[in-house]
Amino acid sequence: MKKSAVSKKKQVTKPKRVAKATRLLSGGNPQIAKGDGERPVRSYIASMPDWKRKVGERLDQLISKSLPDVNKAVKWNSPFYGTEACGWLFSFHCFTKYVKVTFFNGAKLDPQPPGSSKHAAVRYLDIFEDDDIDEKQFIKWFKQAAKWEGWRAGL
Repeated sequence: MKKSAVSKKKQVTKPKRVAKATRLLSGGNPQIAKGDGERPVRSYIASMPDWKRKVGERLDQLISKSLPDVNKAVKWNSPFYGTEACGWLFSFHCFTKYVKVTFFNGAKLDPQPPGSSKHAAVRYLDIFEDDDIDEKQFIKWFKQAAKWEGWRAGL
C-alpha cells in the first residue's frame, strides 16, 4: 500500500456561533450596544419587534435617501442620524404601542411635527401600527433639518 504524498490532516470543526437574541427593554425597545456607523443601526433595526421593524427600515431608507452623507450611530438604545456640519438631527425609539421619531431641531421645521417637548427646539412624531407614513413630508423634514444646527454630543 502506497502512502500518499500529501498527508491528510484531520479536519477540526469549530462549533458554530449561535447569535444571542437581542434583549428587548420596556416597550419592546432593543438593547443594542452603542456604536458608530451602519452596523449598530442595522442591528437595532433588525431587532425591532413586529411591525416596528418595517417602520425602522423605512425611516432609515428615507433618511439615507434624503441625506446621502448622513452619519449613523446607536446611542442610549436608539439610532441617531446627523451630519458633521449640523450634529445629530433625528432619532427614533420603540415604545409599547408606537415608534417615536425625534427631530432635534423640529421647531424650525415647516410644518412642525405635532409632538411638543420640554425642550423648545425638539419636536416629536409618534408612528402607530396602522399609521401611514407620509414619505414626502418626512423627506421634506429631513432635508430641512440639515440646514440648521442639530444637537451636538459625540459627533
